[in-house]
Formats: sequence, structure tokens, C-alpha cells
Amino acid sequence: MLGKIGMMEILIILVVALIIFGPTKLPELGRSIGQGFNELRKAGKDLKQSVDVTEDINKDN
Repeated sequence: MLGKIGMMEILIILVVALIIFGPTKLPELGRSIGQGFNELRKAGKDLKQSVDVTEDINKDN
């Protein structure tokens, strides 16, 4: 199982990412990942809102 990710594991991941992508690409990669998470979160909220509206419409009928 995956379990909890500790500080040492995060540090290892960051070091490997720094080696693979280099110091110039790492901030750009972080921004892209952050924007992706924000879009995913927004899509989830929109989907939840759509389901809630559909449930309300079905209750009224």
C-alpha cells in the first residue's frame, strides 16, 4: 500500500525532478501541475453542481 508520504519521500521526489527537468524547467512544470489541479477541482465542482441541479429538478417532477 501507498501509505503516508513523509518529508523524506517528498525531498527525494523533488531531487529526482530537479535532476530530470533541471532548475529552469522546474518552476514551469510546477505551474502547469498547479493549473491542472485547479482545472480538475473546478470541473469537479461544476459536475457536483450539475448533479445537484438535476436532483432538484427530478424531485420537483
